[in-house]
Amino acid sequence: MKKKVGFLGWRGMVGSVLLKRMKKKKDFKKIKSFFFTTSQVGQKSPNIKNVGNIFLYDAYDISILKELDIIVTCQGSAYTNTIFFKLRKICWKGYWIDASSTLRMNSDSIIVLDPINYNNILSGLNFGIKTFVGGNCTVSLMLLALGGLFQKKLIDWVSVSTYQAISGGGAKHLQELLLQIKYISKIIQKNEKYLEFSILELEHKILKSLFHNNFPKEYLKVPLVNSLIPWIDTLMKNGQSKEEWKGMAETNKILSSKKKIYIDGNCVRISSLRCHSQSFTIKLLKNVSISDIYTLIQEHNKWVKIIPNVPEETMQYLTPTFVSGTLKIPIGRIRKLNFGELYLSAFSVGDQLLWGAAEPLRRILKILIS
Repeated sequence: MKKKVGFLGWRGMVGSVLLKRMKKKKDFKKIKSFFFTTSQVGQKSPNIKNVGNIFLYDAYDISILKELDIIVTCQGSAYTNTIFFKLRKICWKGYWIDASSTLRMNSDSIIVLDPINYNNILSGLNFGIKTFVGGNCTVSLMLLALGGLFQKKLIDWVSVSTYQAISGGGAKHLQELLLQIKYISKIIQKNEKYLEFSILELEHKILKSLFHNNFPKEYLKVPLVNSLIPWIDTLMKNGQSKEEWKGMAETNKILSSKKKIYIDGNCVRISSLRCHSQSFTIKLLKNVSISDIYTLIQEHNKWVKIIPNVPEETMQYLTPTFVSGTLKIPIGRIRKLNFGELYLSAFSVGDQLLWGAAEPLRRILKILIS
């Protein structure tokens, strides 16, 4: 009998990418799917085979939710906090798959990234774990890029600077960035004459426009176009942002590390639309040649690809533009640093809506239904 699977938050960015991937991989043929909404109850469900009801259910109707075998939610932390504990309180025994961070660090949940922790997932299932959560986007992308080094326990610590796409902030932030781009494009169109003889005059006009009262910054609070934001998420007591804290906390939980791996750095929001980039400084536990590092990284999983440390290929393939909309995890700029043979540099890029969010959820669902 096909498992009954409920989907919530399927209209959002992560949810819509998840549904697109599931359609492409024909995952819906293996389940009986039910779609829920917080605002459009009774309207038609998406046109998908094996849908349990052609109309949308109420996302807060516990009587319907408790009949499901699996719930997949991309609805966000507020929904999880409202519904998850109510279901568990009435002894619902189904599997909960969540894109939000709410349950990630709970002792009875597993952060899912099966190319990295497949054995831990199977072990958790055998021990009765029912809660599976997608990890932080940069953590998942880092682990996939450096998987071979983590697997061989070669990493002592990692200092990372992230350059994170605006899609990581949600749809409203992405929309506002596009409005900011539109705003300054009008300034450029009005002042095209300066392109020919006084580019600095045009630059001054653009800069001045960023501080105008009408400049769109309701959600971002500051200009991101022509700029960056060196802060993501809330302030922690130790001076980290919460996004920076997640790097070490989630990595060690995913790897079930007996020896803690130290990870820290600065997380920066940039104007890329949907790909996160990361610059790594890695302290190795022993001296490993660059050729062996290439082999370990390349052979770990089929999505990672080594980009030679030369200008032409780096600029063409190690960019958000090249990676966007794909499952590729290119990694390059691999070289030993002047600090010594144990110190390694690397740079990686990945689509935060795919491997950074939707794909791990799709893959744990596939494991649960098989």
